[in-house]
Amino acid sequence: MLRLPEGTRIYVAARAVDFRKAINGLVAVVVEQFECPVNDGTVYVFYNRSCNRVKCLFWDKNGFVLYQKRLERGRFKFSTLDRTDYVITQPQLDWLIAGLDFKLMHEFPELDFTHYF
Repeated sequence: MLRLPEGTRIYVAARAVDFRKAINGLVAVVVEQFECPVNDGTVYVFYNRSCNRVKCLFWDKNGFVLYQKRLERGRFKFSTLDRTDYVITQPQLDWLIAGLDFKLMHEFPELDFTHYF
């Protein structure tokens, strides 16, 4: 799991990127596609065409961090039909990286165990 500071913005790319790109190539995509400063701590999530790999790029104090995950079976659940960049929350990112559909989170509310009987 990727632990981020509270209030971190997380952007998901609108379309797949070439996964041969490393940090410098993905920074160029952020500058062109998101038109945002790349060193403000925002997390940028990218995926490949087959949706079985994901890369998260963000600035951490004095350099870039590139987090990558590959699913051995299955695909990541992205909204590839929207064709627009969108913002997600930390719990949604956790679901996404686990290979789950974060749009179904509302069906699994957080349980309150203060009353057992």
